[in-house]
Amino acid sequence: MKTYQIDQIKNIAIIGNSGSGKTILAEAMLFNGGIIERRGTIEGQNTVSDYRPIEHENGNSIFSTVLYTEFQNKKINILDTPGLDDFSGGVISSLYAADTAVMTINVQNGVEVGSEIHFRHAEKVHKPLILVINGLDHEKSHFEKAVEMMKERFGNNVTLVQYPVNEGVGFNSIIDVLGMKMLQYQKDGGAAKVVDIPADQKNKAEELHNALVEKAAESDESLMELFFANDKLTEEEIRKGIAKGLLTRAMFPVFCTSGKNNIGVERLMEFIVSEAPSITDMPVPKNSKGNEVKPNPAGPASVYVFKSSIEEHIGEINYYRVYSGKITENLDVINYNNSTKERLSQLFVCAGKNRTRVPELHTGDIGAIVKLKNTKTDHTLNVSGNDWRYEGVRFPDPKYRTAIKAQSESDDEKLGEALNKLHLEDPTIIIEYSKELKQIIVHGQGEYHLNIMKWHLDNIYKIPTNFNPPKIPYRETITKAAQADYRHKKQSGGAGQFGEVHMIIEPYVEGSPELTMQKFGGKEIKLSVRNKDEIDLDWGGKLIYCNCIVGGSIDARFMPAILKGIMEKMEVGPLTGSYARDIRVYVYDGKMHPVDSNEISFRLAGRNAFSQAFKNANPKILEPVYDVEIMVPSDRMGDVISDLQGRRGMVLGMASEKRFEVIKARVPLAEMNKYSTALSSITGGRAMYTMKFAEYVQVPGDVQEAVIKAYTEEEEEE
Repeated sequence: MKTYQIDQIKNIAIIGNSGSGKTILAEAMLFNGGIIERRGTIEGQNTVSDYRPIEHENGNSIFSTVLYTEFQNKKINILDTPGLDDFSGGVISSLYAADTAVMTINVQNGVEVGSEIHFRHAEKVHKPLILVINGLDHEKSHFEKAVEMMKERFGNNVTLVQYPVNEGVGFNSIIDVLGMKMLQYQKDGGAAKVVDIPADQKNKAEELHNALVEKAAESDESLMELFFANDKLTEEEIRKGIAKGLLTRAMFPVFCTSGKNNIGVERLMEFIVSEAPSITDMPVPKNSKGNEVKPNPAGPASVYVFKSSIEEHIGEINYYRVYSGKITENLDVINYNNSTKERLSQLFVCAGKNRTRVPELHTGDIGAIVKLKNTKTDHTLNVSGNDWRYEGVRFPDPKYRTAIKAQSESDDEKLGEALNKLHLEDPTIIIEYSKELKQIIVHGQGEYHLNIMKWHLDNIYKIPTNFNPPKIPYRETITKAAQADYRHKKQSGGAGQFGEVHMIIEPYVEGSPELTMQKFGGKEIKLSVRNKDEIDLDWGGKLIYCNCIVGGSIDARFMPAILKGIMEKMEVGPLTGSYARDIRVYVYDGKMHPVDSNEISFRLAGRNAFSQAFKNANPKILEPVYDVEIMVPSDRMGDVISDLQGRRGMVLGMASEKRFEVIKARVPLAEMNKYSTALSSITGGRAMYTMKFAEYVQVPGDVQEAVIKAYTEEEEEE
């Protein structure tokens, strides 16, 4: 295969709603470039892109797929992405690696939910956008309605470059208002016959041509001056304006295709290789040191891994983009995410599962490599001397969680290995081994997302599993001061055990003053803090441990043992067995024995004294509360707010953002179970949301009673 230079490479991500024809459009592009000899179909389960068993079973893309084609002596790297929001990780990583987004719009349905969501993903990373109205051969084709929806949802930068002459069954002609010609296609599509525009289409074509010229002129001051002076622009000048408008997202050019019949695809490819930006046109990425990494073909080799997968009989494959220099076979590099050395033994370019070996790849290109030991998604590989990494892909926070357990305990180890492999392929699947909850918690983008993960466990890894409701990581604390003392005494022949500890505990609030005197049972206790330990707890909050011993009633060498005993009870609160937090402890008195006192005696005395005091300090359960931000269509806002209130949510504010309402709320995690599914049902799938941990707050009394009851019943069952 030919080696392509920096100015011969274009990288696109095909995005859009599920069912809009992304995979079939990619299939036609590979066919037109001679990469495949025959175009596959979704029904035939033989497309280059959707080659995995789960994609055959579901009839849609689950993973992003790396493809390439060759056209007019240039290379187009194609990243075919999933359409469902549950698999947005593949969309986001593909947009990171690409220079241009090509969005397919199903002409029957216009702008669908996935179209809006993917548009926002592309907007967030400032990627140029080409719009492709696909499926114009369908009997229910409605081009004008689709365009109207696009302008309504995406704004006035939607600009027609083409329109169909005879949409519907028998569709074979397109008016190209850039070249002001009509493109006619044979039954099997392919190359167009270029003819003059028919008389009955002249006025419409002229009107759209003028609109295109004006939009192109707006993107460049010099073109605007030419346009005002001559009242027109040449085709070369229009193309220059379109390229600039595309780059700045001031223009979203619209093309017409039937991917199924390969109509209009070649013209789209011609536009991509001539007008779409390359790596030298795009904003320069920054590295971890805040410096720009310019696309220098003669510079030191540097690549970024944007996707990893595991293939049967091959193992791990890493897909990367070359951001600087060129890479060659057997090149030694350093992974600057973990400071390990790697050798790039074999380089490939990929069309789905088909790999073609190449000797080198240049700046801007996309390739794959196998048999790397310590490299995965979001890693940077540099030649020696470039001790930095790229800022990388920012994957969305998880929105759905469930507990998972192997049906057979003998599969526990295999399950752990399989989950780690699934995370490697899809970084939006987050695995949490919770010692606190005694569960494996899996986090993902939605219920369907994790159901697909379970399918892989059941069918590919052969590990039958069950999903269970995830427990909530409650916390326990106290709401008033309490005193307790405990004597541990044991004598059974030989060395005995003796330790006595007196303590006071109180709620800890940042900045609150320490006690100097406290009264319990009519007795005043003076407290003088000699020294203290301020412990930041691994599970959040603090423990303040104050040594108030005077007169040597407890030797200093036993104070760490008392603290150890306290920490043991901090890990098992008395109400639900949850971690305790935000407590200040004063150890103010006690007794020792000259022979029998030892560390274990004071550890047990400290633990039991703390436990007694905790129970007397009006303990309360705290629950995790999350900040939730929801983008929802205006007509569904009331339903969404009502649902949030039913989940004990507190709406903090609302704002408008590009045809959507943004609701900011604070909701307990316990009420967010399966929220992604509920929100999709309420809004017809048109809403998006993010959630992020905010704080722990006390649960209401009725909720606390219910939680304690459930915990007690569970303990009795066990």
